[in-house]
Formats: sequence, structure tokens, C-alpha cells
Amino acid sequence: MAKIKPSKGAPYARILGVGGYRPTRVVPNEVILETIDSSDEWIRSRSGIETRHWANDEETVAAMSVEASGKAIADAGITASQIGAVVVSTVSHFKQTPAVATEIADKLGTDKAAAFDISAGCAGFGYGLTLAKGMIVEGSAEYVLVIGVERLSDLTDLEDRATAFLFGDGAGAVVVGPSKEPAIGPTVWGSEGDKSETIKQTVPWTDYRDGEVAKFPAITQEGQAVFRWAVFEMAKVAQQALDAAGISSADLDVFIPHQANERIIDSMVKTLKLPESVTVARDVRTTGNTSAASIPLAMERLLATGEAKSGDTALVIGFGAGLVYAATVVTLP
Repeated sequence: MAKIKPSKGAPYARILGVGGYRPTRVVPNEVILETIDSSDEWIRSRSGIETRHWANDEETVAAMSVEASGKAIADAGITASQIGAVVVSTVSHFKQTPAVATEIADKLGTDKAAAFDISAGCAGFGYGLTLAKGMIVEGSAEYVLVIGVERLSDLTDLEDRATAFLFGDGAGAVVVGPSKEPAIGPTVWGSEGDKSETIKQTVPWTDYRDGEVAKFPAITQEGQAVFRWAVFEMAKVAQQALDAAGISSADLDVFIPHQANERIIDSMVKTLKLPESVTVARDVRTTGNTSAASIPLAMERLLATGEAKSGDTALVIGFGAGLVYAATVVTLP
């Protein structure tokens, strides 16, 4: 019986570069208040959000991804032709097929890189990062581009008081490559499909197509249920990721949770008993909830502002529709 030759990949993987793109249009809470009965004070107190970015017609999912990816590739010090795979996490690319990853791979100038989309909501970046790590260690790619990108303004019901103020647009990307030492810890991930109704699309596309509903589908959620789940259950997952990496909260330099809501972030910091020395990402204030893009966008901003630095140890955790989640510890590029 023939024996299959073993794969020869790198011993470990690491994030080598990061890039982000935020649309040019900045939307303050005052614009949201034109269509819902609320106040700037209420929005800030409930979410921490002051502004968000909304894309124009030219700032497509692909266009934003190309911009963010170009920065990440340059930051990593490689060329696009060295990218062996492109993984895109998004829920707001409206073409069922082909995957937007193939368009992005071509526009970047990769050498026929493997390219595919994944749908894991706000945990999508963590899912993509885990897949990239596996490819590099297994040997099927030397460098993998992981992109989280959303145009959630297309899926926002501006008359829904519970969600109209939450969502923003943008793209974040990282290049994952080989490492001689561990720099991406074990991923703690999973799903709780019994809670899928708490964050969902209002109706299937077919209901809109067939005229059963007149309103274009949007994202809706049960705010209190999501808040309780995120605060109590995701803090446990974050702790499991720390344990899996063999470190404690005292060893952390940076905490980059999904930028869903500042109250959720504050509660997780408290539950995890993070030291005051830990830098906490609060990109949600000016970027809003960008789902799969939120973690790489927050990471990029922390590094750009100097709030975090290369070599810092960071805990990242994403969680959202599904319900799904993914957490890991990484060394920042």
C-alpha cells in the first residue's frame, strides 16, 4: 500500500502585517436620529458609539478589501504574488457566487491564489485566522491573506430603534505567514445554534423576491439576550483562550474584542479582571459595529496610534450571529 508523503509546512504561524480601510463618509448619531425616536445621549450610553462610516457606491466590498489588503501586504514586507490563499469573511457581499475572494485575489495580483468566502458573522475574522494558521503549518500556503469586510449599511433598517445606530462599514486585513515560535495560540471556537434567532436577517431573500414582503431584508437582534450572552458566556470563552495559550490576564498587553458595544467590552474587562496596564480596543466609538471587520480594524488602529506595539501579546475574541464565537491569543505584528 502506497504511503502519502507528509506535508511540510512551517512549525508555527504568525500575523506579519495588518491593514484597514474605513469609508470616507463619517455618519454621526444625529443622522441616525432622523429616522428613530432616540437621542445622542441614549445611543452613547447604550453602545458607546458616536460615529460610524458608511460606504459610497464606489466603496464596494471588493474595493474596500483591496485597499485594506494592499496595506497589510506592504506591512508584512511581501508581494501579492507570494499570497497562497485569500480568505474573506463577510455577510454583506450580495452575489451568491462567485466568491468575492476570487475578485480580490485577482485585483491584488496574486499568482492564482486559492480564494474563498466564509460566513461566520462577527466571529468570522477568528475563523479565518484559524484556517490560515492551519494552511501554513500544514504547508498548503506560505502566506495567507485574511480579510474581514462588511457593508452593513446595506443591511441596516434605519427605522429599527434597536439596531439603526449600531452598524458601520469597513475592511480589515492581515497577512499570516510562517514563524519559528508560537505566535497564534489555540483557537477556542464554537456555535450555539439554539440561539440563532437572537441575531438574524429579518426574512429570507426569497420572501423579498417573491413579493411576500415589501421591505428589503435587514439585520435584527434581541438586544438584551445578546448582551447577556456576550457578557457572561464570552468572558468564559476568552478565559479558555488564555488558558489554552498557557498565559494569564496578567501576561496580556492588549485586549481586542469584537467591537459590538462598549458596555459589553467594559463588562468583559471587569469579568476577566484585566489589569489596568492592558490596552483595550474601543474602536467601536468612531467605527461602530463592523462585524467581521471589527477586530482587524481595531488592531490596525491600536498599532497606528501607538497604543499597542509590535510584539505585544493580545487576546482577540469575536462573537455574533449564529450564534458563533472564536477566541485566541496572538502576537501583534
